[in-house]
Amino acid sequence: MRMAAVDSFELLYKEIARSCSSCVETLAVVGALYTASKAIILLRDCYSFVRVHLFPRLMPVKRLSHRFGEWAVIYGASEVIGKAYAEELARQGICIILVSQESVCDTAMAISEIHRVDAMGVVADFGQGHAAVKSVKEALRDKDIGILVNCVAESLWHSPNFTGLSEERLWEEINRNIAATTLMMHLVLPGMIERRRGAVVNISSGACCRPSSTKAALTAFTAYLDNFSRSLHHEYGCHGIFVQSLLPFHVAAHGASASGWLIPQSDVYARHAISTLGISHRTTGYWPHTLQFRLLQSMPEWVWILGSRMLTSSC
Repeated sequence: MRMAAVDSFELLYKEIARSCSSCVETLAVVGALYTASKAIILLRDCYSFVRVHLFPRLMPVKRLSHRFGEWAVIYGASEVIGKAYAEELARQGICIILVSQESVCDTAMAISEIHRVDAMGVVADFGQGHAAVKSVKEALRDKDIGILVNCVAESLWHSPNFTGLSEERLWEEINRNIAATTLMMHLVLPGMIERRRGAVVNISSGACCRPSSTKAALTAFTAYLDNFSRSLHHEYGCHGIFVQSLLPFHVAAHGASASGWLIPQSDVYARHAISTLGISHRTTGYWPHTLQFRLLQSMPEWVWILGSRMLTSSC
């Protein structure tokens, strides 16, 4: 009896070992495939990083005016990034139309004197509704508009919680950041399609990649602009129109002391961002911000929400 029990146990052990061996081999194959897929994704991301942020700054490129057109329209020209983007385009020989809810004539005059290009300012307060479109149409008439830049208002970064926004303020922000950018694209795209060249750059925020417990309006507006840009790129790319969604994080004003590696000054950011135009249709425009964006994308949502709440409460 004892010998029979031992023989039975040995047979059971061998059977279990044989079954486990096949399972181990299967798991090893699955693990190898998973590792290979992650390695391929890593190589792809590294290549994309180098192609977008390094190659354009090392290799000579065709002049923007030849690639897209002679004029650029900057909506949100009074914003830090919008103004810096306009100055960098002017430095590269592009004539500038600045559109803002407040007067930017002095900025346009300074750009014209410094960079020797035509520049003009247009006051259009889309917070007041559709009436602002008329002045913009007059400014765009008979001009070869090659580049449109829309910039989300930075005031959203400092807005209170969603219920803390008054109804009037909410309508103003919707008109200025959603209706206005949509209308601006609707105004310039027909001419670009006719000429079969042009670029649209929508500058929103890297905040669109994650929800925020304290910036609901900001993340909603930026997510709209990001998704709309990506859809337009696929819809009109075949017509020679390049639509770029630009997703920066914090950018400091030119000459600000509170700037650094992760928070570049606006002129530095604009120089990096414009070098990606025509190369990547969705980018942060600045390589340290791309690292931040990838980190946020890989972070579990609950970790991000917890961290943002702790940061908000400590400020």
